[in-house]
Amino acid sequence: MSNDAKIPFETTILVRDACLCLHAQRAARALAKRFDDLFRPLDLTNGQFSLMMALNRPEPPGMAPVAALLAMDRTTLTAALKPLERRGLVAILDNPKDRRGRLLALTADGRALLARALPLWVAEHAAVEAELTDPQGLRAGLLALAGLG
Repeated sequence: MSNDAKIPFETTILVRDACLCLHAQRAARALAKRFDDLFRPLDLTNGQFSLMMALNRPEPPGMAPVAALLAMDRTTLTAALKPLERRGLVAILDNPKDRRGRLLALTADGRALLARALPLWVAEHAAVEAELTDPQGLRAGLLALAGLG
């Protein structure tokens, strides 16, 4: 392959304007910033909110289902849990059915913080949806791309 390969600038413009991956990344960053700013007074990030919401279940889940829901590997999930655990918002428990496994649970403080964050999320999420022409169609398309729709 030649080191002198040149791609026309028009192609760069085409990719910039048409690339679904680029547009999804830009939108994801903008949404993440919007919700990070919203949750900042609670000392919470949008990712931590999503993780804590994923733990809000009748029974503490294991690592694998939470990692799958959040589309992250177990190592990334473990790293994301550490600051929440240090703050006393999440507890990592032994699994009585599998000594190698761990269960993840919100603590009372975690549930209280999630209860404070939820109304903020509800209002901001409604505002985001109001800015979109077809939020349900967007959601369906994103789920399809993720292999979940």
